[in-house]
Amino acid sequence: MNPTACILVIGNEILSGRTQDVNVQYIARRLAELGITLAEVRIIPDRRPVIVDTIVAARAAFDHVFTTGGIGPTHDDITAPCVAEAFGLPWVIHPETFRLLEAHFPQGEFNAARQRMATLPQGAVPIPNPVSSAPGFSIGNVHVLAGVPRIMRAMFEELAPSLRHGTPVASQSWHALGLYEGALAAGLTDIQERFPGLDIGSYPFRRPDGRGGVTLVSKGLDPAQVRAAADAVQALIAQLGCTPIEGEPPP
Repeated sequence: MNPTACILVIGNEILSGRTQDVNVQYIARRLAELGITLAEVRIIPDRRPVIVDTIVAARAAFDHVFTTGGIGPTHDDITAPCVAEAFGLPWVIHPETFRLLEAHFPQGEFNAARQRMATLPQGAVPIPNPVSSAPGFSIGNVHVLAGVPRIMRAMFEELAPSLRHGTPVASQSWHALGLYEGALAAGLTDIQERFPGLDIGSYPFRRPDGRGGVTLVSKGLDPAQVRAAADAVQALIAQLGCTPIEGEPPP
């Protein structure tokens, strides 16, 4: 079976609605490409007991745990010390990271707040940050990434080659205008029963011009089964009097 993963989105700004999370979508897509099954996503506040307890539980339940957010220089960036506590490790200056950041900032600007970003759980392995230098880190099966999307994406791509992979998820989509879930529910249930090892989903959409329809997606680890299910989906769309269009609808 493929390795499993959990994403922990850490930050009061997400829970308050002030900031919209876009990191989960990116990580989920990349994990599927790497053959890692995303099994759960949790959004939690910047509260030490919650972060510590959640990391302890998640790292025992999943092969990989990815966290986003809370590794900057401010008082509420507490993810790193919480990870250290969850592992029962001291939170200490990482000499190599300290030297990297000291060289990155102009003379006199590498202050105590910024030095927090060079403080990691003892034994952690830094995840390089080609965007702004301050790294994430991995300790055990927990991978700590930035919350800023472009930095998170850069860190993830640095980390990806070292992750334990599985079989990539194959996916094939068909969509149709003027077709809605109520009309295809019975037929889609029949296809799902014929292919119990696949995930077959229906996703309504509405275009900017007001026209709507549905996208039907077949996903799984066996490409031949995915193709067969997608062929059945294509036939179902045609049977219902609509024109099947391969792929996702344009935005």
